[in-house]
Amino acid sequence: MDCLCEIVQALVALALLALIVLLVIAHVTAGMVNLTRHEKEKYFLTATGEKELFPSLHDPHSIDLSVVIPAYNEELRMPVMLDEAMEYLEKRLKQHPSFTYEVIVVDDGSKDKTTEVALRYTRKYGADKVRVLTLVKNRGKGGAVRMGVLSSRGKVILMADADGATKFSDIEKVEAGLNDLSPKPGNMAIACGSRAHLEQESVAQRSMFRTFLMYGFHFLVWFFCVRGIKDTQCGFKLFTREAALKTFSSLHVERWAFDVELLYIAQCFKIPIAEVAVNWTEIEGSKLVPVWSWLQMGQDLIFIRLRYITGAWKLQSTHKTD
Repeated sequence: MDCLCEIVQALVALALLALIVLLVIAHVTAGMVNLTRHEKEKYFLTATGEKELFPSLHDPHSIDLSVVIPAYNEELRMPVMLDEAMEYLEKRLKQHPSFTYEVIVVDDGSKDKTTEVALRYTRKYGADKVRVLTLVKNRGKGGAVRMGVLSSRGKVILMADADGATKFSDIEKVEAGLNDLSPKPGNMAIACGSRAHLEQESVAQRSMFRTFLMYGFHFLVWFFCVRGIKDTQCGFKLFTREAALKTFSSLHVERWAFDVELLYIAQCFKIPIAEVAVNWTEIEGSKLVPVWSWLQMGQDLIFIRLRYITGAWKLQSTHKTD
């Protein structure tokens, strides 16, 4: 019996030691919010090739809608998505002539011709409707979305993936979800597109191991960071300008788990969040490496929580980019 007690005590001591080591690692390796821009990232090209300065999210809105599309090596998949988006937006403009919009393609340090492909749309539709922000080096999806959001002019801001997995016209669904949220403190609100209604179908098509990883990730999201949102990872989210400024100013994670930190920040600030079912189709060519990316995101989730607990990361007041 004494031997058993000693074993239990030793295991408890090891667990506490491991927790302390994990807390120290999380605190020491914590990066700060990176809002700095390279000089080249401050400008976009007009249809005639002239350079103009991007506006700031701190400025008052000047158009109705901004669509931010992060893109890394997307020269092949992006045209299909952009054609669909522009067709929808132009049709909406014809139906409602007072409607104004912009599309901001953020090339996240691509090695292919993503920027060149996006600039074709600038030349076709004009720089008031399509702008290209080319990052000097790869930041990760979260970093690319943030830089695009911080350069936007819209009253509401939609982030949408370049692969076109979500039907673009479903913007009407997330707009309705956003409008239904009441009250909106400080006019802050977020509507998240969701694939949760497709989960059973996806489980049937996945291997047991990938299903285990998926449910494990969902548990970590619920346990460490975000509760009440079934699908945090759908890349189709709509923000009021005020909510975007509040959340993206505090965002630290720049890679795949950034959505989770973004929603964690929103819940900390008590920003209302709606989850809206959208049409979604899996598109070939995903940049996610199935096992490694899930494990990396799992690590990020644990560290997100620990870094806020230890004070390594703090919720920021809104401040301007450099």
